[in-house]
Amino acid sequence: MIRAVSVDITLDLSQFSQQLTLAGISHRVVEESGQQAIWVYSNNDVQVVKLQLAHWLKSSLRQTNAGGSTPNPSVFSAAEPGKLWQKGNFAYQEFWRCPLTWLLVITCIGVALVSGMGSNTSSVRYLFYPLLADASIFGLLAEIDSFSIALRTLTPMLLHFSELHLIFNLLWLWYFGRQLENKIAWWKFALLITVTAFVGNTAQYWQLGYNNFGGMSGVIYGLMGFVWTLSKGLPFSGFFISTRMFIAFVVGLVFMELFASSSIATAAHVGGLLSGLVVGVIFAAYYRFVRNVDLLGRPISEGDNDRDS
Repeated sequence: MIRAVSVDITLDLSQFSQQLTLAGISHRVVEESGQQAIWVYSNNDVQVVKLQLAHWLKSSLRQTNAGGSTPNPSVFSAAEPGKLWQKGNFAYQEFWRCPLTWLLVITCIGVALVSGMGSNTSSVRYLFYPLLADASIFGLLAEIDSFSIALRTLTPMLLHFSELHLIFNLLWLWYFGRQLENKIAWWKFALLITVTAFVGNTAQYWQLGYNNFGGMSGVIYGLMGFVWTLSKGLPFSGFFISTRMFIAFVVGLVFMELFASSSIATAAHVGGLLSGLVVGVIFAAYYRFVRNVDLLGRPISEGDNDRDS
């Protein structure tokens, strides 16, 4: 595929995308480094998209000013080719671009405020991993026999015990969550969060034997592993994580185990990372060998040819 234009992330392209579809132009809208890119399949389509986008923006401005009353606060500018800006209700638009990520961020902040960064554990005691008697991993799993207990295997991800712990996790959650929610269905993202949280938290509880732990770090490592796997298994799908960053995460995990294992939930990190990698492999294999397309809907063979050329 060919990148036709890049526009600011705040510009709502939903109506324009529908217009392109009605015109018979196959395309994908992908977030790239804080912007939206429209990808098409031919150089002819590139020119058509640029022209139609210019007409669409002019039409939007005419409709805004037609009433002659209070102007619409959304203002478009095309001062630079391929870059457009829209002023409007940024927070509202951003929320609906990645609602699950926002929901997790807001919930973690709320839990941190209620618990005093974990200092008041009695107020959030139901968020801790359930106390299970069996010491073996299979026996432990067998004791998760109700919805409430199963839910509590996930909720430790909402607990944080310092401002630095909270800020670090939420920044990375925002980085990976926005990428994923813009490219995969919301239920797939929710399933990924569930799997990485469950595996990471259960691994940590199994290692410790008690439930005084929490944090989103296991999920973050899971998301990182998932995104890295897809960036390798489904190239050109718009995921942004380099192998160098992946190695830095892994090296950081090793150093945490060597020098801070008593205060860091390293088992949760490892469990989250491994589960994210496994889910990523399954996801990439499904798209590559079953559907034979990447996340942009392009045939894998075509993408491989472009990459090799």
